Amino acid sequence: MRSSQKYILALDQGTTSSRAILFDHSGSPVASCQREFPQHFPQPGWVEHDAGDIWHSQLACAREAIAQSGIAPNRIAAIGIANQRETAILWDRASGEPVAGAIVWQDRRTAGACDRLREAGRAAFIAERTGLELDAYFSATKLQWLLDGVPGARARAEKGELCFGTVDSWLVYRLCGRHVTDVSNAARTMLFNIHTLRWDDELLALFDIPRALLPEVVGSAEVVGFANEEWFGHAIPIAGIAGDQQAATFGQACHRKGLAKNTYGTGCFMLMHAGATPPVSHSRLLGTVGWRIGGATDYLLEGSVFMGGATVQWLRDGLGIIRQSSDVEALAMSVPDSGGVMLVPAFTGLGAPHWDPYARGTILGMTRGTTAAHIARAALEAIAYQSAELLAAMQLDAACPVTEMRADGGAARNDLLMQFQADLLGIPVVRPRVTETTALGAAYLAGLACGFWKSLEEIGQQWQVERRFDPVMPVDRRAELLARWARAVAHAQAWATPE
Repeated sequence: MRSSQKYILALDQGTTSSRAILFDHSGSPVASCQREFPQHFPQPGWVEHDAGDIWHSQLACAREAIAQSGIAPNRIAAIGIANQRETAILWDRASGEPVAGAIVWQDRRTAGACDRLREAGRAAFIAERTGLELDAYFSATKLQWLLDGVPGARARAEKGELCFGTVDSWLVYRLCGRHVTDVSNAARTMLFNIHTLRWDDELLALFDIPRALLPEVVGSAEVVGFANEEWFGHAIPIAGIAGDQQAATFGQACHRKGLAKNTYGTGCFMLMHAGATPPVSHSRLLGTVGWRIGGATDYLLEGSVFMGGATVQWLRDGLGIIRQSSDVEALAMSVPDSGGVMLVPAFTGLGAPHWDPYARGTILGMTRGTTAAHIARAALEAIAYQSAELLAAMQLDAACPVTEMRADGGAARNDLLMQFQADLLGIPVVRPRVTETTALGAAYLAGLACGFWKSLEEIGQQWQVERRFDPVMPVDRRAELLARWARAVAHAQAWATPE
């Protein structure tokens, strides 16, 4: 059977939804399914998922995409997995059942633990080993909280009865029973040394994490197991794993130093290929592992915005001013501008370059004339303002300037947002033909591992531009808006700092 007659199944497990997409050899989607699943907010600043909801929604999507396509499961060459990163899951090794709610990357409950480590002078050590900021965003303090907060968990962990994993580990364990994670996800735990590419004994001691809990670390493009036949009717190889933002960078064909992309998903994540050695940021960006293929490791420079598309979900679910997320563009376009309104969506603190877990959401500049449309426009513009801060920091750190930004993710389909983003960045924003590049990147990694695609060059040739947004805003107007945004952010910062 020729390779063109086979397909790759990508599982894209995100923060608010799970999706599955089948790709053909040209990198085109042939069938897809997406399902939202519940978000849980037990206390202010806490965000949890039921790990069972993650698994069941992802399995259902995969089965539905296969059924929709009419493709026999034995024609699926491999499965690739991309996942929300940093979310911490603890489960029983024997039963496979979670022992607590999954603590989501957005969760802020361990901000105090990070403060204490910072006061103890450990931030620089952590950054040197991991490339990460000391922040509640990452998995280490979440896992520490679970071990101390769930009755009996620490004793059981030390006996080897429990497994810890990020979402990739959880899905692979449920699919085939193997306890692994890839280097890109391991690098987001704050327990992994990005220089040696191993779990770090000193970090494990610092966070009091038993090594017996941890998954085996594997490459991003290798066969790690076969999905149990009961799930899809055929034992399909699981051959690609990457954190969602690394997968999106790979899917955007940012395979050489200096190429950059921004994903507009629940959060916004700007990543630039930094070469074959870990980058050091002087602007509070992150140095992280991109992927490891055939023994070679690529590194990335990253800036993270916690509230991107999630801000639009808040308009829908919190304020009720739109019925569905796709309504936001029409509502925002019904006014010529935001009427001076600035919305800082620091609902779960601020990410790069501020790293303020105590910032909170703020709306400024409202008058009696302010309408729902002005707030909707300010919410969209806030996504672009936060991303503009990331690029400004990245341009200071980068060895070569970023000259265009490749955009992907659900909100990249919003033309109003993309044009405003190009105006604020001052460089072109390029939207590819396939905007679901997270799933595509997972597919490419799996396809490389099983020979479906032969090389990075073959993959790179498939990347195609759908639309290019060139900046048209006058430079002085851009500077004026960015200065106003900086004032708004200053008002949001440190709002919830403990007395």
